[in-house]
Amino acid sequence: MIRFAVIGTNWISHDFCKAAQATGKLLLQAVYSRQLETARAFAAEYGVSQCYDDLEAMAINKDVDAVYIASPNALHAPQARLFLKQGKHVIAEKPIASNVTEVDQLIELAKQNNVVLFEAMKTRYLPNMEICKNTLPKLGKLRKAYFSYCQYSSRYQRYLDGENPNTFNPAFANGSLMDIGIYPLSAAVELFGAPQSFTANGNLLESGVDAEGSLTLHYQDFEVLIAHSKVSDGHIPSEIQGEQGTLLIDFISECRGVSLITRDHPVQKLTRKQAENTMEYEAAAFAELIEGNTVDHPGLAKTREVNRIITQARKTLGIIFPTDG
Repeated sequence: MIRFAVIGTNWISHDFCKAAQATGKLLLQAVYSRQLETARAFAAEYGVSQCYDDLEAMAINKDVDAVYIASPNALHAPQARLFLKQGKHVIAEKPIASNVTEVDQLIELAKQNNVVLFEAMKTRYLPNMEICKNTLPKLGKLRKAYFSYCQYSSRYQRYLDGENPNTFNPAFANGSLMDIGIYPLSAAVELFGAPQSFTANGNLLESGVDAEGSLTLHYQDFEVLIAHSKVSDGHIPSEIQGEQGTLLIDFISECRGVSLITRDHPVQKLTRKQAENTMEYEAAAFAELIEGNTVDHPGLAKTREVNRIITQARKTLGIIFPTDG
């Protein structure tokens, strides 16, 4: 069993711990929170006794092989560095870092210490994403794709009320592109590779982060239009258009449904039943890389490309984080 620790005690940490259990390969060993009582309450649900409010103490724990990081975005890279230096495998929530420079530093550090670095971008590992990849040839020459992920933030009203929640604070490396747009962008890079060029648009809040925006990825013969928002809800599916057919994808971040439409056939449902907790697939992929000692894996290049685009897009839009230097 791969013994892992968790940083962060919110709902997504619970989802990952349950996903880890489902793999049969990952065992929760320790929990960190800034408040020790919070760590103990979380750990009690999993029968875990090792709890910390000192991150460095947990990093040197010889009973810990790996760590799952679900802290605010700005803390992902420094916390990952701490554990990589101690020879621990790292799976960090997306985005794995605040900018592409931090990503490069983490990748190099993981290779130096011969450990696995993994961004928890679950969309890459979903069975229905694999179906999308395998179905692309049936579309003929690709011409256009529309990817949309717009989700009204539960904390936006707090922002409107004059509070300063982390989710709309540049000090924590947040915003629509970092938190929401990264999903359809990652899906595009997964399906089509790196674009030849791209353009970015967005509207910024007074706090300095983007409320919503768009990306246009330019490939040789087609383009991908991406819409993202943290201040409105979207309900339309995403789609990929080719000269011979169109692929519809319901809820791009989880690929809940996949349908093929061609001129010669009615709608063909291609959806494969997925686990209710879709984090199971990324957890299994992480464990497999550790078991195979696969330090240099394809996910690293994809993570870097996505973060390269986001970093440049933020620069274009004037979204500045403290770690940008």
